[in-house]
Amino acid sequence: MSKVGKVLLTVGILLFGALLTLRITGLDPEYMDYTTEAYTERGRMTYPGLWLKGELVQEPVADWDWVYDVDHPVRGNTIMLETRTWYGIPYSVTILPTARGDKLYIGGSARDARLEREFPDHKQWWANVERDPRVRLKIDGKIYEMTATLVSDPAEFVEVIGREPVTTTIAENGTEQVVAKWYYWEVTQRNLAQY
Repeated sequence: MSKVGKVLLTVGILLFGALLTLRITGLDPEYMDYTTEAYTERGRMTYPGLWLKGELVQEPVADWDWVYDVDHPVRGNTIMLETRTWYGIPYSVTILPTARGDKLYIGGSARDARLEREFPDHKQWWANVERDPRVRLKIDGKIYEMTATLVSDPAEFVEVIGREPVTTTIAENGTEQVVAKWYYWEVTQRNLAQY
């Protein structure tokens, strides 16, 4: 075997070992308080995680309003979302949930340079969810396997989120300017235990 072949084999084995370790231990996404200036200066981005670990919940949840009561000492009441990438390694992020009784929603906004992209490419996790709606949520240390469905009816969107899907402002020259586009998905439980 050539020197290059040995180096590539060694790198491959190390990469495989690292991914196997992360698959076993999990890797939560970075958390950053979304209300801080540091978050805004960073382009409203945090480092993603990979696999989420926790106790798998297989009982149906009848009322999701309890998610607002979760108060992690660092993350507050944010939740973690694991999506499926096309290359097989999960992509997870920290988001805020929106609960309405028996319904749970996930989503957020695209701003600044992200507005130049077409939906769903504003955010990596949005593209992942649109390609494969099977997601996992980590809430208060527990894992919920879910299916995400885009809220496409504007009236339902306003009812659930309490705002229009597009936020505009008037620029100095008097023209209307889009400053944010909001997208939300209803998430419903899957893989529930059957009795």
